[in-house]
Amino acid sequence: MGQIKVEKNVGGIHGLCVIEPAVHGDARGYFMETYNQRDMEEEGLTMNFVQDNQSCSSKGVLRGLHFQKSFPQGKLVRVIKGSVFDVAVDLRSGSGTYGKWFGIELTEENRKQFYIPEGFAHGFLVLSEIAEFCYKCTDFYRPGDEGGLAWNDPEIGIKWPCLTGEYKGNASADGYQLEDGTKLKLSEKDQLWAGLKDTFRF
Repeated sequence: MGQIKVEKNVGGIHGLCVIEPAVHGDARGYFMETYNQRDMEEEGLTMNFVQDNQSCSSKGVLRGLHFQKSFPQGKLVRVIKGSVFDVAVDLRSGSGTYGKWFGIELTEENRKQFYIPEGFAHGFLVLSEIAEFCYKCTDFYRPGDEGGLAWNDPEIGIKWPCLTGEYKGNASADGYQLEDGTKLKLSEKDQLWAGLKDTFRF
């Protein structure tokens, strides 16, 4: 019997999947299978993962929106501590949902996983004091192949929860903060990405 429940094409975007593992709990705690190739294949998910990554970020950190150009990565993402708002943006030129985004809150409590196939930009905003984020990739990280998309491009219109601020024509974090006053934190590189009309298409 399969140990996962899969919601396919979430947000009306082909290929995006939300995956919920079966959690077996008792007085001692819980157990779950975080990945099972057989169960995934039974659901029609036949991707091959080659690399696992993990990051830790503090509240207000926004990582993204990222992709690799020549060696695109599919990603199966989850949170093992804290909570994040995770976002994918369709950059597939032949897609009927090009430029459309979908976001989902991933937390250590809901244990949901989000699969983002090749051809998407991906990023997340940390909503908890600390978030530990894990993901499996279908291709290796390739230095020099990185691409990015402005996290706040009004043409895309991502609704980042708990975030306030005014768009000033670029991806700078300046002037943005969470509702509790925590300032938005981005890397220097992530504040320089262009908007959708000037971004790489797959």
